[in-house]
Amino acid sequence: MTGDDRSNGDSGESAEGVGTVHLVGSGPGDPELLTMKAARLIDEADVVLHDKLPGPEILGMIPAEKREDVGKRAGGEWTPQEYTNNRLVELAREGKDVVRLKGGDPFVFGRGGEEMEHLADNGIPFEVVPGITSAVAGPGSAGIPVTHRDHVSSVSFVTGHEDPTKDESAVDWDALAATGGTLVVLMGVGKLPLYTAELREAGVDGDTPVALIERATWPDMRVATGTLDTIVDVRDEADIEPPAITVIGEVAATRDRVKQFLQGGGADAVAEADATAGGSGGDE
Repeated sequence: MTGDDRSNGDSGESAEGVGTVHLVGSGPGDPELLTMKAARLIDEADVVLHDKLPGPEILGMIPAEKREDVGKRAGGEWTPQEYTNNRLVELAREGKDVVRLKGGDPFVFGRGGEEMEHLADNGIPFEVVPGITSAVAGPGSAGIPVTHRDHVSSVSFVTGHEDPTKDESAVDWDALAATGGTLVVLMGVGKLPLYTAELREAGVDGDTPVALIERATWPDMRVATGTLDTIVDVRDEADIEPPAITVIGEVAATRDRVKQFLQGGGADAVAEADATAGGSGGDE
């Protein structure tokens, strides 16, 4: 089957009755940050295979009868990637128009590349629909620009949750420390003690500002700030949980300078935690 045989253009079904898979980025979670194309495809799809990162508001827009949860949660239940890959092929071969809905952008630590290759290997027509990546939008929504002319002109994006079957990490923390600039870590809440220690050992100053942004752009968004030396304690005090983004670098301090006037920038997680502890008499 040739590439021309597989698809008949913009319709959801090929000439031979094979459906199309759309690898769709949902953005950081606010439904108003969905692209118009993403919203249309979700509405038109026969089936939506989703993870947890699109957030409850976006998932709530999809009728339950056409949703399939193939999500992965840190420390909890998860769906093997092999199952998701095969399910996409299976549904498309049934003639279904399928949306594979991911948080952020499908090609920024979203396994979109793996799924795209699997679809191509099995002769399934697919479309890539980029989304607003949470690696940029998450910090931005908290009042933290990932670049700033007065502070930094480069940014590196890193996953804090690599494939556990790999023999060794592909992240070179020494090189990242030497590069300087802003470091944005996605899916890195659990391993925060490990990579902050790696960065300190690589020579990054312990006073370097750090921010943790939990559930960026969601209604219950929370932000905690500290330094490379203190951020693990800050995380524990504020009880920051996934999904969260870590921002390391001078720009992380920008939030404190602008948050008085920032609309929708999320709650101060440390102040919130302190207030809760005070109200409970210190029992928790």
